[in-house]
Amino acid sequence: MDFEPPQRLVRALGDDDWIGQLPKLVEETAARSGLEIERVLAPGGRSSLIVLVRRQDGTAAALKLVPPSAAPEPERAALAHWNGFGAVRLLGGSGGALLLERLHPELSVRSLPEAKALLEAAGTARRLWVEPPSGHAFETVAERTARQVSALSDRAGTAPQALVDDALAAREELLAHSPESLLLHGNFRQSKVLAGDRTPWLAVGPEPLVGERAYDLARLARDRVEDLIAATSGASAARRRVNRLADSLDVDRERLRGWTLFRAVESGTRAIAEGRRAEGEVSLEFAGWL
Repeated sequence: MDFEPPQRLVRALGDDDWIGQLPKLVEETAARSGLEIERVLAPGGRSSLIVLVRRQDGTAAALKLVPPSAAPEPERAALAHWNGFGAVRLLGGSGGALLLERLHPELSVRSLPEAKALLEAAGTARRLWVEPPSGHAFETVAERTARQVSALSDRAGTAPQALVDDALAAREELLAHSPESLLLHGNFRQSKVLAGDRTPWLAVGPEPLVGERAYDLARLARDRVEDLIAATSGASAARRRVNRLADSLDVDRERLRGWTLFRAVESGTRAIAEGRRAEGEVSLEFAGWL
């Protein structure tokens, strides 16, 4: 199959050799699995290629290809454990390929009005929070954020030092007593919840880990932050959103505020360091409101 990889993916991965091999990889993977290729999904994501396919029995599916550096095994293990409950169903695949049920990629929860979007997203997240499988190899919130702390220290100059200090202190306090160890999506936000056929909304693209629900909600709390920035009551609206989200899922408000602060500062400084200054500054302004 000859095609141009989506530009969003090209921009994200740069000169990765995997990009140049994609047409051949798609053909070989589809042939090996007996799949009929329909089309490449564009604009697609920044870390994987999605190809719409049909299985031998004619059912629609989606083939997800990820670069070797992406380590797809945690996603595969989480999807297998959820088995379609709250998340897209894993149908097969091996190596860097995951065969998934076909959803409606053009329709995410983000397309809904804000209040409705938060409600539907929260309901989807609730279904994902289950006990992890016995003997699992998922990393923990403490482990993932420890790596982020190390990187954050290297780029602390991209944000006010007081804000960075507050974020680091919040993490330390939260990890001193973690109330639960559940399987989390890890990158949960409105655009990661797509319309499905067997159920209205299903989560996709997990970066799974084990920890508390407040960590998983922290990225969702920052969704549509541009709208909050543009509003005259942005600061108070941000705090109300965090409180409403916590209350709707019986999560401690202060724990959600703390993880939202840490994740917003980490994300904002990372975006600035990677050249996405406008995006990073928005995240940092949001963090300052908390």
